Amino acid sequence: MNFFLAALGVLGVASSGPLIAATLGATSVSALAIAFWRNAIGAAVMAAPTLIREPTQFGRVTKVEFRWSVLAAVALALHFACFITSLQLTSVAAATALVCLQSAWIAVFQLFRGTRHRWQVLAGLGIAFAGVVAITGFDLGTSPEALLGDLLAVAGGALAGLYTLAGGKARQSMSTGTYTTLCYGMCAALVALLALLGGQPLVGFEAAGWLGIAAITVCAQLIGHTAFNHLLATMSPLLVSMIILLEIPGAALLAAFFLQEVLPAGTYAGLALILVGLAVVVLGQKSGRGGRRGRAAGTGNADGPPERPLAELGTD
Repeated sequence: MNFFLAALGVLGVASSGPLIAATLGATSVSALAIAFWRNAIGAAVMAAPTLIREPTQFGRVTKVEFRWSVLAAVALALHFACFITSLQLTSVAAATALVCLQSAWIAVFQLFRGTRHRWQVLAGLGIAFAGVVAITGFDLGTSPEALLGDLLAVAGGALAGLYTLAGGKARQSMSTGTYTTLCYGMCAALVALLALLGGQPLVGFEAAGWLGIAAITVCAQLIGHTAFNHLLATMSPLLVSMIILLEIPGAALLAAFFLQEVLPAGTYAGLALILVGLAVVVLGQKSGRGGRRGRAAGTGNADGPPERPLAELGTD
């Protein structure tokens, strides 16, 4: 059962980039419309059971919880704006790999906050960002448009990291249903404002466009992320995090098969470096937790403050 759910989850999140690129390329749907509807629908889906079980939860949200939720919503809205736009400018494979640097960016943010990471995490960061240099270097030789798409995807990954950190603060005292309803709802409102300012329509699309929006929401948001959230109750977060990394080659394979996307060999090398680097970062967390357990038992030497897990569920 877990194997089936893991495969379903990988297929769901890996389909996000190809489905978005196909919808943007073949219909009149705008980038911000995709971000708006998947968040608005996600908020409605999460709000229903919360309102039925305990409708007073929303009235008990504190000012601190609300501020962290607002920060998470702003970061998520900008993340979607960057990532979905990047899919119009660069390859699906490159955009997906670059935006999946979320865990690496969390590690970088924690470094600036004084966290002392283990050497495995730092080595993984170096490998992953070498992959970024490889991809952007090859795209620079291809076209300025592709390079801009790469930079937007990198920014999208950094914003996803900020969203995860802010969400982690909010969820220390909030239920999942309350937090996701607030965050997705505010994110949808912010995206609607961005669409209004940017002149991007949110309605009036042809049937194929609405079908694309529905497919993205169901496959990536409801099936993919729901499957991984269920697996977190039965499998270790480390293993789930490793499985999620399969989104990178999964998206590349789906784009190659369905969109006939062909990339230079150097770009594939960059994808591999990012995948390996993120795997080292995640596995470095396992070593760090093991070391802390040893120190708790009196068998290790302290080498700095505890690290927060870097591997979190993605946003795409």
